Order: sequence, then C-alpha cells, then structure tokens
Amino acid sequence: MSFDADALIVGAGVAGLTLALVLARQGRQVVLAERASALSEVGAGIQISPNAAHVLLALGLGPELARKGVAIEALRVFDARLNQPIATLPLGASAASRYGAPYWNFHRADLQSVLLDAVRAEPNIALKLDCPLGEAQETEDGVAARLGMEDKPVRVPVLIGADGVRSEVRTRLLGGAPARYSGKIAFRATTPAESLPDGQRDQLLGETNLWMGAGRHLVHYPVRSARELNLVAILAADWREEGWDHPASPVDVLSCYQDWPRQVRHLLGLPKTWRKWALCAVDPSGPWARGRIALMGDAAHAMLPTAAQGGAMAIEDAAVLGSLLFGHGDIPQALKRYEAMRGARVRRVIDTANRNVEVYGFSGLKAFARNAAIGLFGEVGLRSRMDWIYGWKPPELAAETSLPRSA
Repeated sequence: MSFDADALIVGAGVAGLTLALVLARQGRQVVLAERASALSEVGAGIQISPNAAHVLLALGLGPELARKGVAIEALRVFDARLNQPIATLPLGASAASRYGAPYWNFHRADLQSVLLDAVRAEPNIALKLDCPLGEAQETEDGVAARLGMEDKPVRVPVLIGADGVRSEVRTRLLGGAPARYSGKIAFRATTPAESLPDGQRDQLLGETNLWMGAGRHLVHYPVRSARELNLVAILAADWREEGWDHPASPVDVLSCYQDWPRQVRHLLGLPKTWRKWALCAVDPSGPWARGRIALMGDAAHAMLPTAAQGGAMAIEDAAVLGSLLFGHGDIPQALKRYEAMRGARVRRVIDTANRNVEVYGFSGLKAFARNAAIGLFGEVGLRSRMDWIYGWKPPELAAETSLPRSA
C-alpha cells in the first residue's frame, strides 16, 4: 500500500493535538481529523502536573503555557464539616524543583489554543476539521479510512483513536464497550477574579483547595493567568437526562451543599451559570490496540477527575506512543508494547481516582480516621505519596534523571 501520511489521528482534543506534535517533531507526516467544524473547549479547568508538563516542555511550548496557565503554590485540603484545613501540600517552586517541571492549572480553552497554534504552525500536520471518521479498512500493511465528504480514503500505516470518552474508534473499529456512567455528577463553572471576596482573593488565586464532605466534595483553583476561579463540585446522583452535559443554575448547586460552610456557599453562588456533567468512565482493560489501530487518552481509559490526571495520562500516552511507533520495526508489535507499557500505570491512577472519590466523601468515624491519617502523613508523607505520579518522565528523559529521595 502506498501511504498519504505516516499516521492518522482521529480526534483533535488534548490527546490528539499532543500526539500530532510529538510525531511531527520527529519529521513524520500526520493527518489529524476532527469531526467538529471548530475546536471549542469542553469542561472548564484542567490540571497539568509535572509528569505531563515534561512532555509539553519538550515540545517547546513552555513560554506560552507559562503565560496562560497558573503555577499554583499549594494544594490545601479542608474538612467541610469542621470548616478547617487539615493538610497542605506545597507545589509551586517546591514541585518544580523536586520533579523538574511545574504544576500548572489551565482553562481547557487556553491549553487547547496553545496546542492548536503549534499544530497549525507545523508543516508536517494536516488538520482536517468537520471530518468525521467514515469507513475504515485495515490491511496487512496499512489502514484506509474515509474522512468526512472526501472522495478518496486516507492511506496510512497506523490509525490512532484520540476521540474521547465516546470514541467511535473504540466501539466501531475495535469492538470495545461504550463508556459507562460512574454514578457521579460534576457541576462546573468559573467566576471572574474580581467577584471573589477581597479578604480571600489572593489566597484563592494562589492555590488549589479541596473541600471534603459527606457524599460530596468541591475543588476550586485559579485559571486564565489567575483572572478566573474554576469550581468543580462532585457528588453521587442518578442521571436521567438525555445526553451527558446540561446547563444548571446556582440554586441547583447550592441545594446540594446546604449544610456547608458559609464561605463555601458564597463561592458556589458567584457563577451566574453552571454546567452539569455526567461523569463517565471507560474500562481500561481494553483492548487498546489491534493490528494497526490503537486508542489513547479518554478513548482508552477515561477516568474520574478525582486524581486530576485524565489530561496528564493522555499526554503521557502521546509521549510513549511517539517513542515507539516508528524506527522500531513492526507497528502492530509497537502498539502492543505501548499498551503493555501504559496499562498498569493507568490502572493504578484510575484506582487512585476511584479511591479518592470514596475517601473525600467519608462521614462520621471514617472522616475522623481519614483526617487523622492525613495529619500523620504530614507534608513529607503527602509529597512522597505523589512521587509515583508526578515523578514520571517521558522515555527520553527517564534514563537521564532520577527523583530525589524524600526529605
């Protein structure tokens, strides 16, 4: 088969954009196909921890990311019933020094715009909008896929599905299961910095806060160069609506947090509009790859946001795929190796996210024991418990550097 490009990536979200850049910087020709006619952000905030920041820095995106993101100083954890902090995990310069890369918060639209600008400036990438994936046929040496209304199929040696939680590549081409509702919903919103209380503004715009309460929790952190505060309120609920994303009002959110501290309820009342999301997950046991077709990011392993690692895992996937796809012989074997290399780590992150949402929602004696355990960990213990996540490095860096021992 003669090829039109070295790879076809389906889906131009964070995962697809990052992989396209990784491959293009190797001199590979990439077709990046997106069903939407224009790229727009989904959700609001996204946290990019050092493990993912390493990949983006290696792509030369550091200056623009630093300009649009927020390098927060700390994560502060609160018990909502007690209305008091129980732990602080320093980030900022501490994280950058320990892991060799910053911990950034972004509005998703800002992160996507940095990636998209880099893709559009890259001559090795052909970005095709309004091009849903049509029929795709795999042969022994390649894949032929129709895109949108184009007359001829695109012929490539490999097709990567980066098309998100409701991936057609997963369900239609690989026969995988559809995403399942997790039983949790997320209310998401942002509010301008100037709307925040004067006495709390600097603190709110300098750190991530996690509030834990019975059956629910709240996370808020600054985005857009600290011009906005992103809020995410997560709780268990049935989902009976059509679709997976609907508008919500402050009244809808406040009704779920009636017994929470006054200052938290004040924050929840600031946004004029909210979005209500059904949180869905994808079984990471796969298959992620078959022949010359593979999945990455949410298409392979969508997870709860309670480890703040969904975007980071997609970016890590891009780095590993980019290191394996070409120059190592057989592509189907490379894709199987990718799945084997990523599977255990992603599963551990998913298990962590699932455990976190349970622990955050403890009440009574369980909440007391949780708080006591977190207090016993202390700053050093909390930091060490994150090393296995934040200390990951892309393949080209992993052999050159090692994580400092816990102090």
